[in-house]
Amino acid sequence: MNRWGGLVRMAVSVGLIGWFVAGGAAQADPAAYVPADGVESTYFQTGPWAVAEEIGFGCCDSTGAKYDIWYPSDLGATRHPIVVWGDGTDAVPSQYGYLLRHLASWGFVVIATENKQTGSGVDILSSLTYLLDRARDPSSEFFGKLDTAAVGALGHSQGANGVLNAMIKSAGAIETAIPFDLPAQIWCSGTCADTRTLSTGSVFFVNGSSDVFISPSHQLLPWKSSGLQSNRAYYEATSVPKAWGTLNGPNHNDIQGQPDCAQAAFPCTTGVYGFLGYPTAWLLAELTGDTAARSAFVAGTGAFLAPSPHWDNQTSTVH
Repeated sequence: MNRWGGLVRMAVSVGLIGWFVAGGAAQADPAAYVPADGVESTYFQTGPWAVAEEIGFGCCDSTGAKYDIWYPSDLGATRHPIVVWGDGTDAVPSQYGYLLRHLASWGFVVIATENKQTGSGVDILSSLTYLLDRARDPSSEFFGKLDTAAVGALGHSQGANGVLNAMIKSAGAIETAIPFDLPAQIWCSGTCADTRTLSTGSVFFVNGSSDVFISPSHQLLPWKSSGLQSNRAYYEATSVPKAWGTLNGPNHNDIQGQPDCAQAAFPCTTGVYGFLGYPTAWLLAELTGDTAARSAFVAGTGAFLAPSPHWDNQTSTVH
């Protein structure tokens, strides 16, 4: 059995354990997510661009999987930054549609392979190659419309490993990565991302506090204490500019919220809300030079680092 398949089954166990720890079904619904004033609140809102979505936009990656895409419907004269997405195990991009549409509303062109096993990063990189080819094709709507030097990579769970591996293999083409719910290395086999090998770019680690077994904040596995077994360990092993924060409440699949948990895979606690504002700000800061967005992450002074009912473990080396 490959460990990524086991990861899905473990997610169910994690959700059940979290259910008992939280006191079971008698618990009240989680409070509405209210973003912090300023940067988070600004980028929590839907952006100014109307969004087009094409499922099966292009073909194909190394497994024959198609590519899906979200982008500003009127590309205009602007050259748009690029985001490549990596799916979690056995998931497809449309399960993250709320988040991906949100990013496109802020001007990003987001491409994702429908491949359900993205941990190696190979087919995440192939989606970038496919889109860059469209940017050079005079018959494509993306001809001359993309900022091909401004590429970010986002992914969930196995796809979080995948975007880090893609960034490592990209020779600098991917400038920044946001791994959501990055699994401890005990859960991956042969595709474990090693952030110690990153030499360029930047990384923003985001995990949920209820995701205690798959993507824990701290080293909680005494029988497997070596290696990178927590978000803190990944963060501390990373030498490029970086930030990390833990959302209070979310479990492993909250990022699939549309926006709440009604359509997300189990386990999901609150929904996608906390994954919108600061991740969007990070991408705008790193890929477009948005100074207001970047100010939120500056070590010692950034709004992201301030005490928050929604965030914990916030830290950054951004200057």
